[in-house]
Amino acid sequence: MAEIVQVNPDSPEPSAIAQAAERIRRGQVVAIPTDTYYGLAANPFDRTAVERIFAIKGRSMNAPLLLLLDSEEMARELTAELPPNFHRLARRFWPGPLTIVVAASAKVPALVTGGSGRIGLRVPAAAIPRALVRLAGVPLTGTSANRTGEKECSTAQEVERCLGESVALILDGGPSGATQPSTVVDLRADTWELLREGAIRAEEIAAVLGNGKSDPRLP
Repeated sequence: MAEIVQVNPDSPEPSAIAQAAERIRRGQVVAIPTDTYYGLAANPFDRTAVERIFAIKGRSMNAPLLLLLDSEEMARELTAELPPNFHRLARRFWPGPLTIVVAASAKVPALVTGGSGRIGLRVPAAAIPRALVRLAGVPLTGTSANRTGEKECSTAQEVERCLGESVALILDGGPSGATQPSTVVDLRADTWELLREGAIRAEEIAAVLGNGKSDPRLP
């Protein structure tokens, strides 16, 4: 079974973050709390680690994985070009439960983008994943810690029951308190499309970006 390490969600202990970062450097998969649900964190540039995530989730390798960052600046090296609206969204909703999908740079492996050439990026509000990104020195995968089609996990204990034999380590930051996943918005030049409405409502996105080609529910 996975080792469970307690960690303060507001002020993560350096020793706990270091332990998780070392596992990630070794190509292992770690379950971590975020500001939505618990997620599976691994080095996106380590093919074996990414393949392990797909195996754990029972997920098609054509499905893209989102990446967790520690800052808006980190997005620059992962994207081919940042649309003008990217910064408007990021400065309004990051850190927070918004995943922004943009064209991926050549640095991002095709396995991570699902061959789409596009990548979802997010700076979570939770301190634990941001601290782990900083110490690991790479963005981290942020897909939910559950098997595909099953309920998301909101506690370390739920992760242990669901995936305890599949992950190397679980950082226990207490209950996530989330009731919804992140909202996902795809940005292309001057247009945008709502791919998934989650913790941030469609109307909030429209208030920032205007009413273009987007969610058909908006007038």
